[in-house]
Amino acid sequence: MSKVSWPVAWAAAGAVAAALLGANLVAPPVLAGSAPELRAARAMTTVSPTPSPSPGADLTPPTAPEDLRACPPPPPPSGSFQGVVGLCWTASSDDTAVTEYKVIMLKGDNFFEVASTSRTTAVVPGLVDGRTYTFYVVAKDAAGNTSRPSALLSTPAISGANVTPTPPTGDTTPPSRPAGLQPNCLPDFKGTSLCWTASTDDVGVTGYNVFRRTGTGWMRVGMPIGTHFTEGPLVTGQSYVYFIVAKDAAGNLSLPSDLVTATASGGYPSYSPPPVTCEIEYTAWSWTGGFSASVKITNVGQAPINDWTLRFVLPDAGQQVGTGWSAAWSQSGKDVTAAAMPWNSVIQGGGSVQIGFNGTLTGANPDPTGFRLNGGSCVRR
Repeated sequence: MSKVSWPVAWAAAGAVAAALLGANLVAPPVLAGSAPELRAARAMTTVSPTPSPSPGADLTPPTAPEDLRACPPPPPPSGSFQGVVGLCWTASSDDTAVTEYKVIMLKGDNFFEVASTSRTTAVVPGLVDGRTYTFYVVAKDAAGNTSRPSALLSTPAISGANVTPTPPTGDTTPPSRPAGLQPNCLPDFKGTSLCWTASTDDVGVTGYNVFRRTGTGWMRVGMPIGTHFTEGPLVTGQSYVYFIVAKDAAGNLSLPSDLVTATASGGYPSYSPPPVTCEIEYTAWSWTGGFSASVKITNVGQAPINDWTLRFVLPDAGQQVGTGWSAAWSQSGKDVTAAAMPWNSVIQGGGSVQIGFNGTLTGANPDPTGFRLNGGSCVRR
């Protein structure tokens, strides 16, 4: 096995990591760098109020750190079973200067800050040997501007143990990573929607965590039990980037899914009923086996209605239109149509026309329903 040359920055970090590992402390992960650079680990959900910028203030964030990768950490103390992850990345650039990098790790249901350094290397100790962890890095400048997050990196922790440790008890097998992500799979939803293929697990998947990329990191936006997710309201037409992690009852987390981009939809247009254009006065007289009906159509608008066609439904199958007057009458099943004649084809605003028909019936003679004139709704008087 070839020898590995560690970066100079690991030397200072090694002393800190070795001290923790040698003392067998289960401490919050720390950073690579000198003691003044150390910061206590804290949850990314804690956000301090952002003061209003003063005129001429630096508002330009650094560029995102690039090429985040696993690097060999300082050698842990021999025989230590605690895991360590070493990270390296390419420096960000800024219009003034980058002053700090923050290393963020996925643990449980959220991301937490685990290291802070002015260098482009970090060591995260206090982990479980062999378990895979997911990280990203952001850069900050003196004005407090934060870069966009680096790419995600999932890498296993290593230890200095030369013998196989006693296997941990309980379920330690993570679910399979979610796959088959489909963005905008529910087009009628106002916002974004995601669907995916269910993960598998040796015991059982209990749910999923959905993360959306923000301007400065990744934010958990959902914890669905099933294999679909919706988020809204969002800016219609804007694209959003997500990834998904599966989890089981023991708290094991899968590897992150592939990133997926979903565009916020405005949903299907809300239904607007057609405007009321007419008023109907329907009068019928019936006798055994037949009936006669008179229909008065009134234009309730101000504009004239040209070449009108009236449609309605006769509820009983035994009601049949026979001969009619002042309109061209036809029937298909229960649907009846009365079309204008040349001499009454225009109904002026506020005006009306009188039409009618004779029909046959075999049972009851209920009044028609669903009167519509040229596609517009009509009301019964």
